Amino acid sequence: MSETTAANPPREAWITGIGIASSLGEGLDQHWQALLDKRVNADTEGYAPYIVHPMAKVSFDAQIPKKGDQRQMEAWQRIGTYAAGLALDSAGIKGNSEILSRMDMIVAAGGGERDLAVDSAVLNDQAQGNAAPGFLNERLMNGLRPTLFLAQLSNLLAGNIAIVHGVTGSSRTFMGEEAAGVDAVRIALARIAAGQSDIALVGAAQNGERKDLLMLYEFGDFNLKDKFSPIWERPDDTAGFALGSGGAFLVIESKEHAQARGARPFARLKGVVADHARRKADGDLTRTLDKLWTELAPRKDAAVITGATGARDATAQERAFLKGHVTADDGAPVRATGTAFGHLMEAQFPLGLALAALSLSKGALFPPHDSSGMEIETTAAPTQIVVIGAGHWRGEGMALVEKVSA
Repeated sequence: MSETTAANPPREAWITGIGIASSLGEGLDQHWQALLDKRVNADTEGYAPYIVHPMAKVSFDAQIPKKGDQRQMEAWQRIGTYAAGLALDSAGIKGNSEILSRMDMIVAAGGGERDLAVDSAVLNDQAQGNAAPGFLNERLMNGLRPTLFLAQLSNLLAGNIAIVHGVTGSSRTFMGEEAAGVDAVRIALARIAAGQSDIALVGAAQNGERKDLLMLYEFGDFNLKDKFSPIWERPDDTAGFALGSGGAFLVIESKEHAQARGARPFARLKGVVADHARRKADGDLTRTLDKLWTELAPRKDAAVITGATGARDATAQERAFLKGHVTADDGAPVRATGTAFGHLMEAQFPLGLALAALSLSKGALFPPHDSSGMEIETTAAPTQIVVIGAGHWRGEGMALVEKVSA
């Protein structure tokens, strides 16, 4: 494959397919209407005191027809495989074996879920003094279902998408929470721009309705507790993120490939930049976002869709960046996806890209979800949107998405 040179400029990349399944529903129409209605589906009781945005009820049969396939997947894999199918449908390539057989796939994924019943039994036996030599091995051999070990593998989401949907080109799985979602898109764009790939399926999924995951993030004091409020309205002393369930996948392809098959773009993916701030001193994250903004070089009137988590320090520093670059002089509109969707970790950045491309295709930005003044109303049709991802603990990224003129 060719490399990008002055004589061989980078190829233009189009977003031609979008698949979203979340707490707000499934598909583009349901999500757009939910955003227009300012709907939020946050559960304050099921996992109290923690707030969770639970997955909406969907019929997984529509995208994963074999019950056997569904049974051997964990919830996050079912959500991701479902969203991937929606993206393929949206791009008009579902079932097109010629394209799917050479379609690249880049997935951002977390680890598998725990078997809480087995974990609890082991801990209870240890606490009661019943942990004889060899008992742990015996519990693992007899207590865990064989498919659990396979379901724990992060690259099994890509494997299940390949099995169910027939996407059998190259496959990559990135781990690393929010930063993995940024890198998945960044690598896909780089490969398409360099002529190393014609078309790619990119995305991630999360099941936020997990007690083990809530416990993990509680150790770092990251969870939002007791009362739901929009991202920018969470006071510093009680701020945190509300985990969300959902999946977001994109079909990204070269302009030439899309035109050859008669596909219409939602938007153009112009650039993706990423960094990893040390976050040792005050303002490190803000300075990194400043640098990424300069590298991306958006227009002054570019709208912003951010995956701001709500985590105390990260979101405070991102707010400082936004006030300096966006809201102070130009009044460009900002939207935080975490208010309506919760925090989807690896899927938060692909979700932001999906909503940016959808907004550009509709010629409108969805309305604000808070009253803090960070998000302003606008009737202007966006032509550029910057998507921001600042991880709750590490990792920063930005993408520039543009309207494609007819």
